[in-house]
Amino acid sequence: MINQASFSLRSRNPDVLTCIANLSNDEVFTPPEFANQMLDNLATNWAAGNGGADLWADPSVKFLDPCTKSGVFLREITTRLTKGLESAIPDLEERVAHILTNQVFGIGITHLTALLARRSVYCSKHASGEHSIANGFSNDDGNIWFERSEHSWKAGKCRYCGAPRKGFERKDGLETHAYAFIHTDNIKTRLTEIFGDHMQFDVIIGNPPYQLSDDGFGKSAAPIYHHFVKQAKALEPRYLSMVIPARWFAGGKGLDEFRSSMLSDDRVTSIDDYLSAADVFPGVGLKGGVCYFLWDKENPGKCKVSTHFKDWPVSTSTRPLLENGTDVFVRFNEGLSILKKVVAVEGGEPQSLSLPENVRFERLVSSRKPFGLETTFRGNTGKSSEDDIVIHQNGGTGYVAKREISTGLHLIDKWKIFAGYAAPGTGNKDTYPHKIISTPFIGKPGTVSTETYLCIGPFQSKTQADSVFSYLSCRLTRLLILLHKPSQHVTRKVYTFVPTQKWDTKWKDSDLYKKYDLSEAEIAFIEKVVRPMDLTDS
Repeated sequence: MINQASFSLRSRNPDVLTCIANLSNDEVFTPPEFANQMLDNLATNWAAGNGGADLWADPSVKFLDPCTKSGVFLREITTRLTKGLESAIPDLEERVAHILTNQVFGIGITHLTALLARRSVYCSKHASGEHSIANGFSNDDGNIWFERSEHSWKAGKCRYCGAPRKGFERKDGLETHAYAFIHTDNIKTRLTEIFGDHMQFDVIIGNPPYQLSDDGFGKSAAPIYHHFVKQAKALEPRYLSMVIPARWFAGGKGLDEFRSSMLSDDRVTSIDDYLSAADVFPGVGLKGGVCYFLWDKENPGKCKVSTHFKDWPVSTSTRPLLENGTDVFVRFNEGLSILKKVVAVEGGEPQSLSLPENVRFERLVSSRKPFGLETTFRGNTGKSSEDDIVIHQNGGTGYVAKREISTGLHLIDKWKIFAGYAAPGTGNKDTYPHKIISTPFIGKPGTVSTETYLCIGPFQSKTQADSVFSYLSCRLTRLLILLHKPSQHVTRKVYTFVPTQKWDTKWKDSDLYKKYDLSEAEIAFIEKVVRPMDLTDS
């Protein structure tokens, strides 16, 4: 190789990676500023766990980004190592060659992003090209590898990532989105095949693809980021840090096993939680926020949880990820103290966040399709017989013959509350304060609904229904819902932390604040997060 470019070509103004457009909401480019926050957190924890050592001054540390897109993590790591190794390797060209050939490695998620990453790190899409700053490579890939991978079909779906065969079995020349890092039974063997040697990485860091559409056409989506986390842990690095959607805290399609494994893993040493994904990825619609975590193999213990939202002060607390009596991560540090007070007053077990069985509001809440009717069901526009009853459906009301209802029969002739299955919309943005749930409404005897609504009840009188209706409008009630609510969907499970009350009065927040002895700071937090509910809202 001759006439290779000097490392000084790395100086770019402005930085193209600050303004590059995302490919999609599933494959989101990481802004350099945010990547550097993650690297700062990594370096701080490295020093704390290694006697104050400087991560960037160690020429033996190996880094892997297994889901490289723009190459921003590898580029920023290279920049830091170039400065940190100045004393150990004084010659700049020699230092850069050592870093690029021995310390930074990546696996591209597509052909296009692999080229982009090489351009970011090597200043050339060809690692061995004349414009590359990398000395020592005899191939164009360098240490940023990509080859087309295929899905492994079984019963119509990929057995590794769950992608549907229809829509993802593609011709040559089209991206398969069969990401190499997660399409293997033995990741250690696979990396040996990729990089040509046994590789033990000290640090794995990245921003994996988030989801794949179930049918290939975007109508429904299944998460895949948890597969990247699982494979990365299997490589047994010293540190692992990834930015992923925050829905796994309390829900997410097919994420129960992943959530359980993460919350029971005391090597997760920190979580930085961003309530709005737009605060991390401007312009990206990703409901439920994002987080990045740091996993430290050699220093287990409690987790430092930090909550970020726009110009709010950052809330930080060191606590267990999984509180006794729960199967989800309680997202807000302030919300945790409030929940503990509620459970204590309601007679919960000491040191547990589980409400006693007899006071669980969720027992009053139906499952989806409370009367067996899908959202697409449409009742008749008029009443054709005395047997017809009112049905609340998407877009209004209609009529349906009572004899056609086969589920939820005990609810039909009772008072009840209807509550939307989907929370009020703010597009794909997370804004606070917000309502948490759609405004509920009272259902008279002789009414049913489609699955657009959940049904809460039954109640023996309008007085009881009015009491429950007022309770759901209270900010504290809706905060307790939020603590178990991973997305816009309001299922029965999100009422897990909500206790029942006596249904003989109309409830106000002041009554609940007094009952649970909430402090002024806790009340202020509730009112910062939860918007008042106008009961005249539709």
